[in-house]
Amino acid sequence: MEYGKVDEKLLDKLDLSLPKDYPQTKAVLAKQKPGKPKVHVGLAKWGIPQWNGKLYPKKTPASKFLEEYGKQYDCIEFNAIFYGLPTIEQVKIWQSKVGKDFKFCPKFHEALTHRKRLKDFREELDKFLVVADALGENLGPVFLMPHPQMGAKHLETIQLFLESLPKEIEVFTEFRHKEFMEKKLMDEIYPWMEKKKIGSVITDTAGIREGLHMRLTTPGSFIRFVGNSLHKSDYTRIDDWVKRIKQWNLAGIKETYFFMHMHDERYSPELSKYLIEELNKKCGTSIKVPQFYNDKKDLFD
Repeated sequence: MEYGKVDEKLLDKLDLSLPKDYPQTKAVLAKQKPGKPKVHVGLAKWGIPQWNGKLYPKKTPASKFLEEYGKQYDCIEFNAIFYGLPTIEQVKIWQSKVGKDFKFCPKFHEALTHRKRLKDFREELDKFLVVADALGENLGPVFLMPHPQMGAKHLETIQLFLESLPKEIEVFTEFRHKEFMEKKLMDEIYPWMEKKKIGSVITDTAGIREGLHMRLTTPGSFIRFVGNSLHKSDYTRIDDWVKRIKQWNLAGIKETYFFMHMHDERYSPELSKYLIEELNKKCGTSIKVPQFYNDKKDLFD
């Protein structure tokens, strides 16, 4: 992911601290009954060859990457579906490689968001929903990213599309146009999303801090974190997130999905491991910690 990438030399000069929650977040969580929150941590892809010998056993063929990924994580930000819809047969193959509790969290196909710009979408949406339905119990939240050029004048189009979606599908939305990062439009769209029970994606990347709007519109969160190849700031940013997730857990949030990205995805497993260890230590979660392979031993911590 190149979104929000900055020169490594500038990272130490940036304020990368996590903003305070917007008041809407507190109000949304205050409506919830106490319970045991669920926290899921995953990556954005499974097909990274450089994970061979680290996240996957050495010489694992590409055909078994997902199977090995599923042994380490319980979810994935399913970006691949954005670029091309799979056949039902392919979906069944993917399902056969993961457990029944594993969640695929697909991004709406680019034919909907980038070619159709969320207009005249019925045929393309139906194709997408067939795939989503085929995932069955392995379907997690679905997330929508309208084309980055879709700003305030496209608000009604975006709303009409979101209202057309089946109510049984959990949907989160991420806005990239700068107008959706300005208070006037944010104060219009986020309360509407809360009313419609549509979740809000929070994106944490070093170069575009406006994605950290910190507005929850449902009792669930969907976080897309972009690290910088294990720069020291990656760890302090993760520490901030662990504190915030702990606060949300205590406040009544029901579920959190946290997806780790890197501009160089080779390093995503390391930072995800650090995140999970810190969550387990400080938030009382019991998320499985990824185990890394090397050439000399079967596994090492």
